[in-house]
Amino acid sequence: MTALPPPKERRTELDRLIEDFLEHLEIERNCSPLTIRNYRHYLGRFSNWLKQNDFKAEPSSIDLEKIKKYRVFLARFTAPNSQSLSLSTQAYHVIALRAFLRWLIKNDQKTLAPEKVDLPKSESRSLKFLSAEQIERLLSQPLPSAKTGLRDKAILEVLFSTGLRVSELVKLDRDQIDLRRREFGVVGKGGRARVVFLSERAVKWLKEYLKTRADDEKALFINYKPGKLETESPTPKRLTPRSIERLMEKYSKIAGLPIMATPHTMRHSYATDLLNQGVDIRTVQELLGHQNIATTQIYTHVTNKRLRDVHRQFHSGKNLKE
Repeated sequence: MTALPPPKERRTELDRLIEDFLEHLEIERNCSPLTIRNYRHYLGRFSNWLKQNDFKAEPSSIDLEKIKKYRVFLARFTAPNSQSLSLSTQAYHVIALRAFLRWLIKNDQKTLAPEKVDLPKSESRSLKFLSAEQIERLLSQPLPSAKTGLRDKAILEVLFSTGLRVSELVKLDRDQIDLRRREFGVVGKGGRARVVFLSERAVKWLKEYLKTRADDEKALFINYKPGKLETESPTPKRLTPRSIERLMEKYSKIAGLPIMATPHTMRHSYATDLLNQGVDIRTVQELLGHQNIATTQIYTHVTNKRLRDVHRQFHSGKNLKE
């Protein structure tokens, strides 16, 4: 007897609208594939939860009572590996849901107002950044005598020189970089374009790295992947964000850093260094490509100690008469 195929998962009106919303993020909002993948995951979980609990999966049926029950589900959720969802991950689910509700209303769908859905309080996170001495120690770890070491040295120097996001770094092409003017343009989050500037050190190591490139690959940073046979030449391939994260983990361990540095750690360190040098926050906002000044203001907490120390040193009141 032939086994019947498993029944197809029921597709609801809400599922169709979620797909339309994801297309909106891709085409009109120019969101990254990673952002779209995450939103698909978060909203898909909400849709499946509605089906599993026999709730109507349509915009008009979404109300605060269902949202409260869904929040309880997220708080108690346990994955097959016995891991629960962190508060920040729960918050991402709610952020995606609020964005979806906002889009539904904009498209004349009757549903719950997104402002009625409160965000959960997330864990307090300290801003991870490296001191000047730690940055220097990290930058000195790659061995320029090796081809991959020279590439890695150029990557680290560019990251600290520009404050690029890792997604922006891996998209760079060779002909995009103006080494003479020490600048180039990037398109960051939300399709926002900005000019990025290179330090003399970064330019020096980029030039040294590019001298070793005999391939036709347009990508600036490539993976030296060996062929299947010893006689085969390497096949250049653009590095991925995960490749950059792995090489930073490697050099963080070798340098003996107190934290595991990531590409975003370099971005934090870049912003903190600028503020410590006296650069105003509006300029830092432009250099980082932040749309909102509030995003940049998280770095001012890091520099508060420096300001306090300056105040104590130069405005202690010691010169005043009693």
